[in-house]
Amino acid sequence: MKKLIWILLVLLVFVTACEESKAIDSDDKSPGQENTKEQTDDVDGEVKAEEDSEKEDAEKEQEEMSEPEDDKPLEAQYIINEETSSIMPLNDSINEKVVLLTIDDAPDTYSLGMAKTLKELNASAIFFVNGHFLDTTEEEEILKKIHDMGFEIGNHTYNHVSLPDSSQEEQKKEIIRLNDRVEEIIGEKPEFFRAPYGENTDFTKKLAKDEGMVVMNWTYGYDYFKPYMDADKLKKAMITGEGPEVDVPYSLLKPGANLLMHDHEWTAKALKDIVTGLREKGYEMVDPSLIQTEE
Repeated sequence: MKKLIWILLVLLVFVTACEESKAIDSDDKSPGQENTKEQTDDVDGEVKAEEDSEKEDAEKEQEEMSEPEDDKPLEAQYIINEETSSIMPLNDSINEKVVLLTIDDAPDTYSLGMAKTLKELNASAIFFVNGHFLDTTEEEEILKKIHDMGFEIGNHTYNHVSLPDSSQEEQKKEIIRLNDRVEEIIGEKPEFFRAPYGENTDFTKKLAKDEGMVVMNWTYGYDYFKPYMDADKLKKAMITGEGPEVDVPYSLLKPGANLLMHDHEWTAKALKDIVTGLREKGYEMVDPSLIQTEE
């Protein structure tokens, strides 16, 4: 019996010793493991924070680089010659072999289609509009679409009247009323003015300038002459600058030419070939936004 009790006591001491040893091992290992984990977490946190910071900086830089510059005005490269209406580069480093495309009497019947053609060709132009083509919601939408495609909208008076035959009050109304109407539709006033038939007065020139517009006529155009109310004849005349059937047997195509066209069916049909033909001759279509409008 004593022997059995002795054996049980030995076993109890042995088990107790094992438990204490296990507890000591556990206590010895836990703090080291916890510190290692905390240190690892701290390092990982610092690395992640640094990576996030670098990522934010890179994203910010990328956003700054990719910000649209539409709101930033382009630096002027050309100016309109007041006497000839031709386009002149502001310095010798700028390409002088350019022409300006202009479409009068917009947006009547063919203007939107002509704008689409020019857009497909990546060719810029000014659409000179009349107020009597902006009487309906549909016509307003057409003007918006032309403007939204990136084309400049010019003032061609409200009713296309002869300005020299109008009183100063009527002249003022023709110009100001259209400026206000265009601004109402597209949110900005025209920066270019062209008088009907190219007939200005001293009063309208000053008024247009006071309104912040550049006054211009054109250097040549043929689509309003009966012999050239034909797409094939017209494209040849516009590409060569020659109009022998209206007493222009020589070429008017020169660097800086200001080309007059209208919202006509035959002009719309010839437009693509006109642009292509001029480019084949080495001419670029000047962007009106590069023309100086402020003195």
